[in-house]
Amino acid sequence: MKSFRWVPLIIILNIAVYLMWATGGEARESFMQDNFAVSWDALMAGRYWVLLTSVFSHYLLFHIFLNMLVLNSFGPVIEKVLGSRFFISFYLFAGVFSSLSHSVVSAFVLHQPEMPAVGASGAIAGVLLLFCLLFPREKLLLFGFIPIPALWGALVFVGLDVWGLIAQAGGGGFPIGHGAHLGGAFCGLIAYFYVRNRIHAQRRF
Repeated sequence: MKSFRWVPLIIILNIAVYLMWATGGEARESFMQDNFAVSWDALMAGRYWVLLTSVFSHYLLFHIFLNMLVLNSFGPVIEKVLGSRFFISFYLFAGVFSSLSHSVVSAFVLHQPEMPAVGASGAIAGVLLLFCLLFPREKLLLFGFIPIPALWGALVFVGLDVWGLIAQAGGGGFPIGHGAHLGGAFCGLIAYFYVRNRIHAQRRF
């Protein structure tokens, strides 16, 4: 019997929430902004559920396409190697932590507590970094066409987000959730050490 896999269901949920953004009028969009976008102001207003709902929320077609493409490329490998229970627990934790990271960074680094964020990018950053640390010699296509070892890819991705966040703090940069990406990547790093220590402990017995 084939075991259950979470990645296809996550993709379906993301598509469903995207369609909720894409259909309906102003009332629907207002509802989505209140309940599927995370910000420090939203948390201070008591809407804590947006820490999770925003992880499944995408407003732009290109955004959801890119995120789901990356998730479908690396998520199934992590899920197969570490198990479905570990994967979904890790994915959700990384998503919530990345949402919180965005909120804290936007409020206390960028001084824009009202800045909303949507998307699975933070959770996927965690998945991607965990993959790169577990399989450091695998090849990644940087920017879609430059082959580099996965470990170097992880360093490049994290470095770009650090640079982007510094640029944003200085009043420049691009409208990208670097704080969320770095929060998710941090979860991937912690998960790697947990998994590595667990594997080593199992081998001693």
